[in-house]
Amino acid sequence: MSHTVGVRQAQKQKTRQALLDAGLRLLEEQSLSSLGLREVTRLVGVAPAAFYRHFRDMADLGVALVEEALGSLHVMIRAILAEQNGDEERIEGTVDAVARHVRAYPAHVRFIARERHGGVRPVREAIAAELGRFVDEVAAAFALQLEADGWSAEDIRMLAGLYVDHMVMTAAAFLEAAPDRSAAADADPSDDPAAADRAASAAEARIAATARSQLRIISLGRQHWRDA
Repeated sequence: MSHTVGVRQAQKQKTRQALLDAGLRLLEEQSLSSLGLREVTRLVGVAPAAFYRHFRDMADLGVALVEEALGSLHVMIRAILAEQNGDEERIEGTVDAVARHVRAYPAHVRFIARERHGGVRPVREAIAAELGRFVDEVAAAFALQLEADGWSAEDIRMLAGLYVDHMVMTAAAFLEAAPDRSAAADADPSDDPAAADRAASAAEARIAATARSQLRIISLGRQHWRDA
């Protein structure tokens, strides 16, 4: 009996993940508010009624995608804050980590960028809540030093918000360069895909350089905030 239950549970989880994957794939070309439930189930190959065994509605699927897209990033952020010594190392580590994440999960990043201010309220709220958790984690890491320097909890959280907003902005900028790389991979050989790939790499390098400079400006402002 336990084996049968385990098989059923595994199949249920497999179908749930297939619905999430299908939704994410379809959302590369449209917003969640315009995506129909039947489009998702058709792509998976299940009846529409099967959808409701896993999600209440499309907004519920969207919230699950938010958790999938952002949940794992908390470990990455904590690692950056804990392992890097000094502002310059933290800046390099942050920008490199964001670039790697966008290259690895472009569809998830695109979904968050589009739906952060999209038309589905539960998804907007879920994204805001996850980003708020990031702010709390960054603020907790900064507080170890900044409280000793006389910073208030409110100012520390404001600074943490700047860092998180910058990470989101940088991810969106890297995402803009990603289509050029995808086009290079799919290009006709006669179109010199190597040249297109070099152009995409150059665009990513410019974005990374700008992101590092912006973080240095934030860092300089932090060092002199108490003098203002």
